[in-house]
Amino acid sequence: MIFKDEVYRGANGKESLIDLEIPKKFNGEIIIFLHGFMGFKDWGAWHLVQAHFTNEGFGFCKFNTTHNGGTIMNGIDFSDLDAFKENTYTKEIEDVKCAIDWINAKVSKWNGHLIGHSKGGAVALIAGKKLKSIASVATWAAIASIGERFPIKLQLEEWKKNGVRYIKNGRTHQELPQSIDLYNDYKKNEKAYNLRDLCLNYVKPVFIAHGEDDNAVPIENGQRLAIWTQQSLYTISNANHVFQSKHPWTAPTLPPELRKLCNKTIEFIRSLAQQ
Repeated sequence: MIFKDEVYRGANGKESLIDLEIPKKFNGEIIIFLHGFMGFKDWGAWHLVQAHFTNEGFGFCKFNTTHNGGTIMNGIDFSDLDAFKENTYTKEIEDVKCAIDWINAKVSKWNGHLIGHSKGGAVALIAGKKLKSIASVATWAAIASIGERFPIKLQLEEWKKNGVRYIKNGRTHQELPQSIDLYNDYKKNEKAYNLRDLCLNYVKPVFIAHGEDDNAVPIENGQRLAIWTQQSLYTISNANHVFQSKHPWTAPTLPPELRKLCNKTIEFIRSLAQQ
């Protein structure tokens, strides 16, 4: 069973794109993959990550968050700048819940496992802690703090004054707007979105992985998450933020570093059945 570029309704009733594949020899476990900042479900080698998991019997779902800047007509480029401008962590957490509801309408019995990349790792940790259908959370090159990603001092005051700031996308060369609502949403939910406090009291199984050569989100972030969750950090040598993949990815196979990460994540999820 394969659903490609289907539409789900997420935060604020906004529609976005979603994929789901259930293999013939389905093991009852579905991976729900959360992309990172300025990411999307069809970035780089994510389609091969999906194939890797489904070949091992896992269902696999990946989706665009509703306010990532994509549309149902174009989920790759940032054609909806108004939506990107209004994105918040609360909206992305709501998107996870809505994606799960969408899966429930397609699959009757399943266990869910969140994999979040980069910023998506933070969303996975927050959303996964309370969602009953989620059995475990894996973070790939995740940030260890939401608050640390915001500007400080004069830059923060300028953002507050103007109500919007702009972030350049290296691929499309667009200046992408961010409303101060992103910061205000975090401050409003600062206690619930504090990853340190969240992880110190995490009761579900967690897998933390990071590339040793990550320049976008340094490995120190993974080290903190591992300490807080009392887990061993799984590090991948010679691996950058996207584990040696890129966009577009035209090779027929995964880069060795990303394949290694997939295999270790599968090993982690399968180990849960033995606990």
